[in-house]
Amino acid sequence: MLPTVDKNFFDMREDNIEQAARALKAMAHPLRLKILCVIGDNELPVMEIVNKVGTTQSNVSQHLDILREKGIVVSRREGSKILCRVKSKEILELMAAMQQTFCPS
Repeated sequence: MLPTVDKNFFDMREDNIEQAARALKAMAHPLRLKILCVIGDNELPVMEIVNKVGTTQSNVSQHLDILREKGIVVSRREGSKILCRVKSKEILELMAAMQQTFCPS
C-alpha cells in the first residue's frame, strides 16, 4: 500500500515550491547527493569530505560551490580549514526521508 500524501502538501505557497524545486535540483546530481550524505548533520573539513567521497579536491569544491549557491550547504573558515555543514534541518529531514525510502536497513 502506498503512503498517503498530506492534503496540505498541495496547498504549498509558490515560494515554498520554488525553494523545494531548487533544493531537489541541486541535490539531484549523484556526487552532490553523496557529499550531502557524507556531511550529514556534521560539520566537516573539505579534505575529510574529499577523502570520504573518493574524488579530487577540485571536483568536491566545485560541487560544494553549487550546493552553497543553492543554499543547501554553508561553510566557514577555521584557520586553514574550510568547514562545511548542511544549512537547514529541512534538508536533513529530506535526506533522512530519501534514505528511509531508497536505503532501508
